[in-house]
Amino acid sequence: MAPELSESVRRAVLWVPDWPVVAAVAEGLLDPEVPAAVHAGRGVLVASASARAAGVRRGMRRRSAQQICPELVLLAADEVRDARAFEPLVQAVETVVAEVEVVRPGMVVFLARGPARHVGSEGALAEALVGVVAEETGAECLVGVADGLLTAMLAARAGVVVPSEESTVFLAGQEIGCLTLAAGTRRAAAETADLVDLLRRLGIRTLGTYAALESGDVAARFGSHGLTMHRLARGLDTVPPSARRVEDDVLAAADLDPPADRSDVAAFAARALAEQLASRMLRRGVVCARLRVAARTEDGTELVRTWTIDGAPSAAELTDRVRWQLEGWLSGRSGRPPSAPLTHLELVAQEVSPAGAVQDGLWGRARRGEAQAGRAALRVQGLLGAEGVLVPVLQGGRDPRAAARLVAWGDDPTPLRRTDAPWPGQVPTPWPATVPREPVPVRLLDAEGGLVRIDARGTTSAAPRRVVVPPAGRAQTGTAATPVVRAGEYPLLAWAGPWHGAERWWTDQGRRRAYVQVVPEGVPAMLLALERGSWQLEGIYD
Repeated sequence: MAPELSESVRRAVLWVPDWPVVAAVAEGLLDPEVPAAVHAGRGVLVASASARAAGVRRGMRRRSAQQICPELVLLAADEVRDARAFEPLVQAVETVVAEVEVVRPGMVVFLARGPARHVGSEGALAEALVGVVAEETGAECLVGVADGLLTAMLAARAGVVVPSEESTVFLAGQEIGCLTLAAGTRRAAAETADLVDLLRRLGIRTLGTYAALESGDVAARFGSHGLTMHRLARGLDTVPPSARRVEDDVLAAADLDPPADRSDVAAFAARALAEQLASRMLRRGVVCARLRVAARTEDGTELVRTWTIDGAPSAAELTDRVRWQLEGWLSGRSGRPPSAPLTHLELVAQEVSPAGAVQDGLWGRARRGEAQAGRAALRVQGLLGAEGVLVPVLQGGRDPRAAARLVAWGDDPTPLRRTDAPWPGQVPTPWPATVPREPVPVRLLDAEGGLVRIDARGTTSAAPRRVVVPPAGRAQTGTAATPVVRAGEYPLLAWAGPWHGAERWWTDQGRRRAYVQVVPEGVPAMLLALERGSWQLEGIYD
């Protein structure tokens, strides 16, 4: 889409409310009649209309949401699922509009002037889009038309067409937090959230108040990002349109041999291309406004999709969008899947402009060994799939097993639980150095040979004297034949504990566990856990 030579461009935004919930319903994971919510970690991200009617709100803790609405169905967030289910909807929009950009799963944007002229008016365009989306996908959507990206987004949330002469009035009364809607990357979202928090503390609580500030004062006080958000608050685009092309597009392309007919296979090449594209943009010191993903099939069919992406996207953020798009094309859920396997993949950074200041990290560029390790991991993922290479992420928890989360190599290593939060009943540190993939059944015996018990008050039935590891006491710590500890019966030299804790005891999923540290003779110290009357080996202190 060529930019128009005005201070702001007339845009239309199509938005599907509660898209993560709608996507889960589309894939058969949720019943549309039951109150539902999608959560990340412990907080609610999106709630369905029936759940909101019961009092469930965004940001609410899962425990509080279930107390307010006991019949609430919770589902973990999944960006790949959201993007995969969104592709049929984008294809439905393309039956009305020729060129569409995906902002995020659940929202698309496009220039409004041409399509509106074709169907008769902007109101007719909105009606046509709502009708075709409902007919093709069954989803309910809202369409907004206005000058500037942020204004169009807010118009879509209200389902209105804002005339050009009313844009300033429409924006003026909007809450300052609406600026976060325009953030297209994690970095931009974090910077915008910090800016909004600062503006609120300074007493600037509406877009109109922020827009009334002088641009020079905004640049001096809030920097380049604050100036970009200031343009959005004024109803303008983030970058003034130019009559000439400032920078050439940045391209990264590769042939797929053998051709890829599965998304996990194509994702291997996509990740390498995304890293190559991010590296080229960094070397040239440029940022982009759009990412174009293009693929070619064995029979010559061309597949193209454009994503809106602002700022200097990282390789991980580029990879996410490419992987989402490949899932939409190749998962088989698309209304028009590729007619043949993919033979060529191409990524193009468009609307490229100088970054101003792009530099390496504080400690310099990644070392050669780190780069080689990353390439090796990508090659293994190409053979085994995205879930074939996992890396641990530390997060909050009461025990070593809960404090480690495995994510696919290259995915966002974000902990789901805060590490600095209080965890009553937490096993004291240091924690075991070796944690088996699955707990190993053991027996903890007293002097009489009876099984040691721990009551609800955390009191042991007798002092532990021996630990018995049965012959089947093996677990996968790297290979299936690796023993966690030799089978046998070991007298104890010392023991400590118990540390007793109950999690969600008021629900059917509640757990009661008690931990004991023991030092057997002849083998390393162990962390044992008692749950439902059975002892398990949870870790080895090497």
